[in-house]
Amino acid sequence: MIFINKFQKRIFGLSLIFVFVFAVVILRYWCIATETEYAAMAREYGKYKVSVENGDGYIYDRNFFPLVNENNKYITVTANSGNSKSLEQEAADIEEFREQTANKKPFAFESLKKLDDNLYTTTFEVPERYSENQIAQHLIGYKSEGVGVSGIEYAYDKILRGNTSENTVSYNCDGYGKVMLGEGKKVERETNLKYGVVTTIDYEIQKICEEAGKDIEKGAILITEVKTGDILAMASFPSYSVDNLSDSLNDERSPLINRCFYSYSIGSIFKLVTACEAINSGYADFVYNCTGSVDVYGKKFRCHDHNGHGQQDMIQAMTNSCNTYFIELSKKLDTESFRNTAFSLGFGREIHLFAGGIASTGILPTVKELSIPAELANFSFGQGKLSATPLHINQLTCAIANEGQIPVLRVIKGVTADGETIGNEKAPQLSSVMEPETAQLLRTLMAAAINNNENSNAKPYNVMAAGKTSTAQTGKFDENGLELYNAWITGYFPVYEPEYAVTVLIEDGGYGNDSSAPVFRKIIEKIQKIKKSD
Repeated sequence: MIFINKFQKRIFGLSLIFVFVFAVVILRYWCIATETEYAAMAREYGKYKVSVENGDGYIYDRNFFPLVNENNKYITVTANSGNSKSLEQEAADIEEFREQTANKKPFAFESLKKLDDNLYTTTFEVPERYSENQIAQHLIGYKSEGVGVSGIEYAYDKILRGNTSENTVSYNCDGYGKVMLGEGKKVERETNLKYGVVTTIDYEIQKICEEAGKDIEKGAILITEVKTGDILAMASFPSYSVDNLSDSLNDERSPLINRCFYSYSIGSIFKLVTACEAINSGYADFVYNCTGSVDVYGKKFRCHDHNGHGQQDMIQAMTNSCNTYFIELSKKLDTESFRNTAFSLGFGREIHLFAGGIASTGILPTVKELSIPAELANFSFGQGKLSATPLHINQLTCAIANEGQIPVLRVIKGVTADGETIGNEKAPQLSSVMEPETAQLLRTLMAAAINNNENSNAKPYNVMAAGKTSTAQTGKFDENGLELYNAWITGYFPVYEPEYAVTVLIEDGGYGNDSSAPVFRKIIEKIQKIKKSD
């Protein structure tokens, strides 16, 4: 018995020792685990940085005036101190603010106004990408989820988003994420974010066009610099808001499309091309007696004046927009040469401005199609299968106004790193498409079409302009069975020293002289006014 008791005591003692050692080992592992967790927490919270993006690169006009990022919004970083309730009232999104506050970590939120900086809060002014009435919206395009979707935003996405810098606030925190107030904070502000894309757009001229066209249901306005082909304004109607894209998608007027890139029937403006080929072929002195209609192999073509214009030379025919004159004139022209002239003047060609910004080729009938007399008759005054974009019409106008030198249209000047200079900007590209003497005669025709026409609505009061209107059949009809017409005008000013080419299209707008010409006149008057005030 004594032996058994001693043995049991030894077993009990060894068990105690084993339990003690086991407890020490467990305690050690627990300490190590705790230290590891604490070290991880310390690493995570010892330095806590909140970043605020400063925005995307700029899109500038030709004078480095920002077309986007014009307005600023306020982003406040808070260290989640006891002033959360007062800050909550300044948050643009209160629910999001409350969710962020629950995390008990420093965070950033959009504030309704600029808040004073203190130990707990820091406010940054950052560019707001689009304003409520964004200028040149179709050209600029828009982005979604941080990526460019259309326009320049799409074409130059990598450049506009490639150098994004940040504003930061760094805090010293304890292992539980609580800001150590005695340690203060470190603020870094981005102050030199000026990189971006420089366009040829003139901000003031763009504004004039958008204001002049605000009542246009569907249409486009283009203004270019005659001698360079630089696009100074590009407006498509109706416009749209980036904040209401779903509404635009459901709008039957298709506001998201840029109508400057779409092709339409063009009508009488094409008489300038017919006149160009006739002058080149020696028929500048052609005279015709308009009786109101003409028969082309059994098909009757009517002039818009059913009573006829009487005896017409080329200047009178252009002024009166006499269809039958140009039909008869086209019979004297070589069909292949006639079509080649149209092609050399840009018709039937793609116009590439930037990635995704490509104008439709439109339709230029083939020589075979034009061998049909009725097709040639239609072609002579811009009807039939022929179609073109506002860009094509404006380019033609530049060639006439610039002594036969047609420019390559452009809307991008280049890229800037500092908001002041452009790297590797290319010079304007021009090519000769007609003799200067031919261009001079065409300018005379365009000047007469406005200034010799007492009924013209295109005459500005403060400068002399030249131009040509169109009322183009569309083959579409309204609910009353009446045919819809595209209303056009294209022209340039000043007459004697051309600087600007102006093209206005109003889709389904009726008569060119009634709807497009007054817009044309208003634009020119306002541009001339700001020119004189400079």
